[in-house]
Amino acid sequence: MIDSHTHIYAEEFDDDRELVVSRAQEAGIKHIILPNENIESVQRLVTVQQQWPDFISLALGLHPEDVHEDFADVLSALRPMLNQHRCVAVGEIGIDLYWDTSYRDQQMEALDTQLHWAVDLNLPFIIHCRKALDEVLWVMDNFGQELPAGVFHCFEGSIKDVELVRKRGDFYFGVNGVVTFKKSTVHELLPVMGLDRILLETDAPYLAPVPYRGKRNECAYLAAVRDCVAHHLDVTPEEVDRITTANTASLFNLAFQV
Repeated sequence: MIDSHTHIYAEEFDDDRELVVSRAQEAGIKHIILPNENIESVQRLVTVQQQWPDFISLALGLHPEDVHEDFADVLSALRPMLNQHRCVAVGEIGIDLYWDTSYRDQQMEALDTQLHWAVDLNLPFIIHCRKALDEVLWVMDNFGQELPAGVFHCFEGSIKDVELVRKRGDFYFGVNGVVTFKKSTVHELLPVMGLDRILLETDAPYLAPVPYRGKRNECAYLAAVRDCVAHHLDVTPEEVDRITTANTASLFNLAFQV
């Protein structure tokens, strides 16, 4: 398995990060992707990646919830870092209007800027989209067929939303612990997404899957997500492992064999 989206560089893991990595590897995790959140988190992310360079890849971008009045200055400072560090993607970027809509226009502009980075660098991108699919798709549509491939992290839309994304090109869907929640409807989306378009992720330390819900999430729990996806698609966990690992390796251009 590959954990395509995890934040184990966060301070929640400062006391036992080596154990977390060890448990992940023992659970069958072959590789993990660390997406950035803001300018302050870059050094933490880079430090963790350098400790396990063969196990961890990184992505850099400005999370939409960190887009404020000074976003243009932050992006100017962040852009050279994509060249300084070996990044496999631009992310996580996007639009989040769940709690606050006051920075909607700034988030749209920041997304546009960072998608241009992805085009210029020929890198895939990681989209964070919450209550803002219309806005995200509007920004993306301005690029026509230019955009490289990308993944909609933690996708929780409707079947219609899945279809709207799939019509627009080479995009994947990140599935995490939410699919295991009793009241979640994500499992209904899986057949429409298609196993060939699914990436497994934890979003650790958030969204721990059942039976770990309520605890700090970690990469080793990805097996619970894999097993739930396998159950709802009526395939074996091994097939989910094989196909989603290949999907993730392909999207992020990971060099190792799957």
